Amino acid sequence: MINTRLLSLGILLFTAKAQALVPPQYQEPATGLTAEVEAGLQLNTGNTESSSFNGRTKLVYDTQKARQEALLKAYFASDSEKTTAEKYDAQFQSNFKVDSGYFYGRGEGTWDEFGSYTRLYTGSVGYGFDVISSYSTKLKLEIGPGYQYSLPKATDSEPDPSANTDVILRTAAKFEQRIHEYSSFTADLTAEAGQNNSAVTLDMGYKNILFQDLAFKVGMNIKYTEVVPDGTEQVDTVTTFNLLYTFQ
Repeated sequence: MINTRLLSLGILLFTAKAQALVPPQYQEPATGLTAEVEAGLQLNTGNTESSSFNGRTKLVYDTQKARQEALLKAYFASDSEKTTAEKYDAQFQSNFKVDSGYFYGRGEGTWDEFGSYTRLYTGSVGYGFDVISSYSTKLKLEIGPGYQYSLPKATDSEPDPSANTDVILRTAAKFEQRIHEYSSFTADLTAEAGQNNSAVTLDMGYKNILFQDLAFKVGMNIKYTEVVPDGTEQVDTVTTFNLLYTFQ
């Protein structure tokens, strides 16, 4: 009986010492992997028969020495007679961190059946750094050379267009502002300047957290392309209203 009591007392003392070594706010270290999945669906019936869908998936793996980021986006719309929009975007960027900033390699691909360019592929490398890095405000700048392949949309004047290739200079500014604990605003401005063509893209988003991992997000993507095929527009705009879920 005495041995049992001594053993129980020893276990209690060991447990108390172990708990004293662990801060009360201790949490298991993060894996570095986060994922965001968002989607929006619209259906119209009655006088107007139409439907639209957009989805976005973002994966980020962030470690002490590197950061990998992949982004997939899809947009589809149709009415009672035909498909009116179909676009897919894929982006991947790998950052290798150094004391002053990071070196990156980046690849992008766009498939847009109704855009001024139906195929657009871009590869670039460069250097980026933090201008502002605080809890509430973040601003990154990137610059580097790249190479671009683009296939114009077929038109009546040119039913079988030839693909274009161009060496570009890519510059980007990535801004994030935490408005308060439950909402934030982001704005990414990218410019691609080439000898044959140039483009500027502004991607903005406002996110408001509804529950712990679920948020409502309003997004707007505006792209201006300097040279486009005849009969197509220079400015493309996509506005989305989505629910977003974050995995951590």
